[in-house]
Amino acid sequence: MKKNLNTRTIIILVTLLICVIGIIGVPSSMAQMKQHLHDNIRLGLDLRGGSYLVLQVKVHEAVEGDADQTIERLKTAMNKAGITWTDMSFNEVQTVEQADQVAITVKGVPATKSSDFKAMVAEQASTYNLTVLTSSDYSLKLKPSDLIALEQETVQRTIDTISNRIDQLGLAEKTVTKFGRADYQILVQLPGVDDPARVKQLIGTAAKLEIVAVKDGPYPSKEQALAQHSGVLPLNTRLLPMKNTGGPPQWYLVDKHAQVAGSELRNARPSQGDITGGRRFVTTFTLSPDAGRRFGTYTEANIGNKLAVVLDDTVVNVATINSRIDDSGEIEGLSSEDEAVDLARYLRSGSLAAGVEYLQEDSVGPSLGADSIAEGIRAGIAGLVAVVFVMLIYYRRSGINAVLALVLNTIILLAAVSYFHAVLTLPGIAGVILTIGMAVDSNVLIFERIREELRTGKSVIAAVDTGFNKAFLTIIDTHVTTVVSCAFLFLFGEGPVKGFAVTLVIGLIANIFTAVFVSRTIFDYELAGRRQMEALSI
Repeated sequence: MKKNLNTRTIIILVTLLICVIGIIGVPSSMAQMKQHLHDNIRLGLDLRGGSYLVLQVKVHEAVEGDADQTIERLKTAMNKAGITWTDMSFNEVQTVEQADQVAITVKGVPATKSSDFKAMVAEQASTYNLTVLTSSDYSLKLKPSDLIALEQETVQRTIDTISNRIDQLGLAEKTVTKFGRADYQILVQLPGVDDPARVKQLIGTAAKLEIVAVKDGPYPSKEQALAQHSGVLPLNTRLLPMKNTGGPPQWYLVDKHAQVAGSELRNARPSQGDITGGRRFVTTFTLSPDAGRRFGTYTEANIGNKLAVVLDDTVVNVATINSRIDDSGEIEGLSSEDEAVDLARYLRSGSLAAGVEYLQEDSVGPSLGADSIAEGIRAGIAGLVAVVFVMLIYYRRSGINAVLALVLNTIILLAAVSYFHAVLTLPGIAGVILTIGMAVDSNVLIFERIREELRTGKSVIAAVDTGFNKAFLTIIDTHVTTVVSCAFLFLFGEGPVKGFAVTLVIGLIANIFTAVFVSRTIFDYELAGRRQMEALSI
């Protein structure tokens, strides 16, 4: 019995030590302890202040991008099969609600090749429905199920990309999630960042990398480029500026359709090498296998022509194709090592699947959070004092047992928040207070069960054993039902609601340990060596 009691005591002390280290670390001074506490217990936007943004993902751009890639696949396959056409293009739309209106139109397919063309569409564009317009013209639109899947994937990829980009910038205390019931909206919360413009600069840079064919240029100005083409740009081309490197301005006429898109990048890293007159800074990149094969085929067929690397509608590099390029390359013309590092970081974090539009942006000051913290602390202390007072008066010395278990429960909960790098929000504090209430409830269940057993005439030791055993099932039952409710809150709720659910679940798990294991150990210490104990202070 004594050996078992010592083992349980060691478990409790080790648990307490691990929790304390998780909260305040191993400080060498009071100032360091306060700093560790500040670093480990992270406060959410409603307590600390920060930036709050609502973004809408332009999913129609992703649908247009898929149509563009599908056209390129069809062109390549039709050329190989000897099927001719006069025009192949898709219509552009302006809003997310019009995404289902994007359609590919193929004109001029010979009637004798109709069956071959349909078979090719089934193979190369299986996600599209084919509609016959005339004997030589066809229309392709994404199937409804595939359209929904593409839109959902675009939103999720955008969430992942923004989240990864924030992580790489060192802003780990963030919330990036779908917003409300809107299908294409994203909520971004960044505690401690009080400049929405800075946040937009960090997460809004799409790092949209494209490798495109150069049609003409360079021109010294946009006006001269337009004048060279009688004021009208050739079909499927666009006019883009060269990145400002301190020299005279330059403009290039490039293909509207990219040979390689940023979403096909697999890795990027900064690099440097020696050139005449100093060092050069570059960012090397690696493409996906499919993009590498397509790029290799294109570059092999266009040796001597020029390619432009376009980043966010700005030409950063123009080079002549000297040989076949497969799945890797580099972006030159960068002015500094920091620029090469930043570019690699943006590219690694991914190119946004579609553009984003800012619907709402706010900066929440920390004063509201300070008031909430102060009021929460006052409310928590008042409630805790009231609970301790009632437990000590009503259960006398056994109430000390409940108070110790209650304090340990709170310590475990705060340590879990620290170790899991969770963010404590105002709903989270509500979860902490509710956990304290349930912890008291568990102790009341145990104490009242022990009282009932004592009234039946059982000995003190037998009453304690029976009381804990019978109350245990009731405690498990109430806690399991609450955990199930929290699971639904977590699955279907948003950020603050999820925080409340997580905090409450952690508190419930800690409560089972403190109310049953710790409390029973304290009772056993009181009863140890006192087999003939006739009364219990309860």
